[in-house]
Amino acid sequence: MFVGVAYAAEEGGSSISVVPVLADIWPSILAFLLLFFLLRKFAFGPISSTLDKRAATIKESLEKAEQTKVEAERMLEEYKQQMAEARGEAGKVIEQGRKVAESMKAEIVAQANKDAEAIVAKAHEAMEAEKKAAIGELQASVADLSVAVAGKLIGEKLSTADHASLIEKYVAEVGSLNDN
Repeated sequence: MFVGVAYAAEEGGSSISVVPVLADIWPSILAFLLLFFLLRKFAFGPISSTLDKRAATIKESLEKAEQTKVEAERMLEEYKQQMAEARGEAGKVIEQGRKVAESMKAEIVAQANKDAEAIVAKAHEAMEAEKKAAIGELQASVADLSVAVAGKLIGEKLSTADHASLIEKYVAEVGSLNDN
């Protein structure tokens, strides 16, 4: 190729030839074809299969990522639904607890009122019993005192029978006064 340029320069011509010499091109073409054949036989197949495998792996990874994304969105929706159900159930449980607490409160208050009424009734009964006992003792003391005073006023001693009849008469009078 450069041979023609060199001859033109030696001969003193001014024309430079850029046309390559055919004898110089054949070894380059032959080397290129041989290299292409060797690359095609040994390199293009493995490189192509490696690129195909890589593309398949990437495609598979993208599909898995899409499936994972869809699954994650589905799980998120399930989680949201479960949370809503749990909140609803928690509200029901709280409301039920309030109702139970209110009913227990009402029962406790009713029982306390009932117990208080029973205590008051027992106290009234005890007071009535104490009152009757005190009245009985007072009547006996008054009767004895009255008989003693009557005996002194009359100036004579009363017999036991007279004494008993006077006490009964007096107690009957005092009892009738208490009933009013």
